This record gives sequence, C-alpha cells and structure tokens, in this order.
Amino acid sequence: MAKRIIVDPITRIEGHLRIDVEVDNQKITKAWSSAQMWRGIEVILKGRDPRDAWLFTQRICGVCTTVHAIASVRAVENALNLEVPLNAQYVRNMIVALHALHDHIVHFYILSALDWVDVVAALKADPVKTAQLAQSISNWPGNSSKRFKQVKDKVQALVDSGQLGPFANAYWGHPAMVLPPEANLMAVSHYLEALDYQRKADQAIAILGGKNPHIQNLAVGGVTTAINPNRDIALNMDKLYWIKQLTEEVRGFIKEVYLPDVIAIGALNKEWLSYGAGVTNYLAVPDLPLDSAGKTFDLPGGTIFAGDLGSLKEFAGFGDDYFRDNIKEHVARSWYEGEDELPPFQGKTVPQYTDFNPDGKYSWSKAPRFNGQPMQVGPLAQMLVGYAKGDQRIVALVDEALNRASSLAGVKVGPQALHSTLGRHLARSIRAAILADLALKHWQLLVENIDRGDLTIMYPPTFPAGEQQGFGFHEAPRGTLSHWIVIENGRIKNYQCVVPSTWNAGPRDAKDIPGPYEASLVGNPIAEPQKPLEVLRTVHSFDPCIACAVHLLRPEGGELSTVKVL
Repeated sequence: MAKRIIVDPITRIEGHLRIDVEVDNQKITKAWSSAQMWRGIEVILKGRDPRDAWLFTQRICGVCTTVHAIASVRAVENALNLEVPLNAQYVRNMIVALHALHDHIVHFYILSALDWVDVVAALKADPVKTAQLAQSISNWPGNSSKRFKQVKDKVQALVDSGQLGPFANAYWGHPAMVLPPEANLMAVSHYLEALDYQRKADQAIAILGGKNPHIQNLAVGGVTTAINPNRDIALNMDKLYWIKQLTEEVRGFIKEVYLPDVIAIGALNKEWLSYGAGVTNYLAVPDLPLDSAGKTFDLPGGTIFAGDLGSLKEFAGFGDDYFRDNIKEHVARSWYEGEDELPPFQGKTVPQYTDFNPDGKYSWSKAPRFNGQPMQVGPLAQMLVGYAKGDQRIVALVDEALNRASSLAGVKVGPQALHSTLGRHLARSIRAAILADLALKHWQLLVENIDRGDLTIMYPPTFPAGEQQGFGFHEAPRGTLSHWIVIENGRIKNYQCVVPSTWNAGPRDAKDIPGPYEASLVGNPIAEPQKPLEVLRTVHSFDPCIACAVHLLRPEGGELSTVKVL
C-alpha cells in the first residue's frame, strides 16, 4: 500500500517549498511540488518607469539579486533595440560570473553537502589517512593532516557542547550515508574553507557593483561604474588588480577543492548516478556577450529534447525568435485565476488561493512550457548544450571529470550519468570552473579596452511614444531566467518574470504532465520514511529558490508550515 510523505518545508533552500511523495515498496511512485509563497513584484511594477525596474526586481530574492537586475535591463534594452558599450558588457559579465561563483560554492557546501556528508561520522576519521585521500585527488595546500586534525577537534568540541549549530537536525547515521569517515572529515574541512572563498567572490562583486547583495551600478544602456585609471574614486587599475587577485583565489578553490570534491562524492555514491533524471528536455540561454549587440557569447545556449544531444537547436542572440515565440506559462494547477496558457507578454498574475488539492491547484508557481514541453534548466542544461555543440572547454572538462569519476568508482561513468541527481552537481562544479576562467578572460578584455582609450560606459535610452515589447534573458546560477516587459508611452504596462525555479519547481500542467522536480523524484529509493533524505538529495540538486518563483505577503503572521510524515 502506497504511503504519503509530506516534507514541509524543504530546508537549506531559499524560500518555502513543500514536497509530497507517494512511496510504494520503498520507492517514490508519484510526487507533487508546491511553492508556498506568492510573488507580487509584477503587480508592483505596473505604471513605473522602465529604467527603475531592475532595482525592484532585484528585491524578488536576497540571493538571486544580480541575476534579476541584469535580466531586467536587458529586457528594456531589447524593447528599445538599444546596444550597450563594450566596457559595460565586460563589467556586467564579470559581475554575473562572480555572482555565479559565489552561488555555486554556497550551493554545494552550505546547502547540499550535508545530504551526502555525515559530520558526526567524521569523528571516526584518521587525519593522516584523510590527508592521504585528499592529496590523492588534488594539490590543495589545505589538505594536510594538521589541518584535518584541527577540524576534527573543532567538530568534537561542537558535539561535546551539544550545540551543533549549522550541523544540527540533519539525518546523521542514515543508511544512505555511505562515505568513509575520512571522506566525511575532508568534506567538513572544505565546508569551512568554502565560507571564506564565497566571501572573496562577494568582495569582488562589491568593488564593481558598489555592494552585494543588490548591486547598485546597472543602468538601462550600460553601467554607472565610472572608469578612470587616474582617479581613486573610479574603477582604476588598483581596484581592477584587487578584483583579479580575488578571482584567482576563488578559481583555485573551485578547481582544487570544489570540483574534486564533487567527483569524489559522486564516485563514492555511484548508485545515485542512476537516480533523479526526470525531465530530460533541457533549456539554456547564451550568456557573457562579447559584442555590444549581444550576438556572440562565451557561454552557449539552446534546447535539447528527450536527452538526445543530436536534437540541439541553438539560440542566436538576445533577440532570438525561437526563444521568444515558444514560451507559455500554464496555471491550470496553480493558485492563479483562470486555466489559460499564456505567453509572458500577455501573462497575468492574479492570485486565487484554493488550498492544497493534489488533483487540482496546489502551488503558487506557474508551469512554464517550451513548445508545449516541460524543460529542465540549470547548469546541467548548459553543460549538455555545450557538450552537444562541441564547445572545447566544456567537452574537455566534462570528459576529464567523467574519467576521474570512473577511476574512483571502479566502473565506467559516461555522459549518460549526467542525467541524474549527481549529474546536476557535477555540471554545476564544471560550470563554476569554466566561469572562473571566463571571469578572468573578461577582466583582461576590459583592461585591454581601457588601454585603447575607451572609457565609455553607457548609451542613454530614449522612450518613444506608443507600445514596445522586449525580453531579456540571462543564464543564472539556477538556469534560464527571462524578464518580459510591455512599455506604453514610457511606462510599464505589463511585466513578467519566468525564472529557473519556476521552470524546475512548477506543478503539473493541464495535460497532467509533471514538472522537473516532480518527475525527478519518481523512482528514488526511500530507506526510512521518517527520514526522507533521498527526497532532499534530488530536490537540493536543482538549487531551489522559491522566492524567485513566487512571493508571499502574510500580514497577520502565524505559523506558515509544519513538518509531518504520514
């Protein structure tokens, strides 16, 4: 007899998410993803100046700030057919790359690693053997027995105090936790180091963007980052070399710690390479533009259907018709008025809450579809698009990572293993390694352009009478993000955000086709229904951000959720 497990809320994510699963014979047979918040930013923006939209949309989320800012200004620029100076492109590219480096590090170590790493079991580790393990997979200077002994002592002190802090309330001792003690101790040590290196990425963002979160240097038409090699108050060479140093340090951590850790944890949990595929239609957009018009990019984008890399169809640029004409959002199972499927330019955001009904409406998230199909978005989608395209950097890193995983796992791990829970983690770490290199490449492009005497940072926009429509996309850390704007006589008439966690966390559509979270959970094992760790593993692999997908206003306060297992 099937049992229902309700995990509410899912923790170690941004926002409020409820996951319901049916379990039969210790396997998940059906799942529901319910976003438990409502976002009203689209309503707030109506009637406002389009040049201000990016400041408001950053407030959708306290994590995904930069990404909404960049998508917003690109949407307005697309509506006005406005190009931006090369300096502005390079500054923007450095900021979004650094933001992704921060985000990817935080996601794996702070939000997801504890699904795989048993912190308490690390107390059984031998620091000398831990150092031998760590040094066998990377040359990171911190992989010493002295360092691991210090971390083990720190964990022991936490356990003895009874105050586990961020390590409290996890499923320690769960039968799915299979890492040897030394791997656990290595990962805990790297968890603590990750706190320092994500901060370095944030420092670099703040130098360029004024602050972080919620950068202050964007504008429709460019950036407000004044460039003057001879002025202390402007972006000068001293500040640029400070940014370069921070970026190089972050790159070292990603390549010598983050990527090897993901490979090692994946190899030691090789059975999970077959769990969590779900929707194998993939959507990614090109990013890090190399020209003013947004026609050439350093990151690829396109669509893949049914996991067939031969089905790749690429997007040409910021104004791509294939992207623009194939997206609709469904609300048949969402808490909004109507049953229609609408393209974003005609999108409506009229809330209508009717309580959780697994056979009816059950989520504040809409259900986006591309050409009528659910799509998985995120680093896995972009890495698969790049692999299918034959992007040399992506192909080389993916093949190298799979070969290293094969060696550690003792079995052949091929590209098909990427369609999995662990495949999403591997793709994210590979993307981080590529972005670290590209952040430094665009730093060099900016410096060379300044050296040629070009200090231009903005082309001022003008708003004609009548109506204009525009969309802006960005390949955010969690996947494809797009903003859609309708401008009438210089004011916002309609605004819609179709975000990564809407694509992935969305509910079923009118045809009862599940979204990526829901599909990826089916077939997962459940060892202990009272401790549904396996649900967390797969959901966390998407890096949920429900505040981006939806938003909530509850002025009366009170309890928002409960956790229960039935």
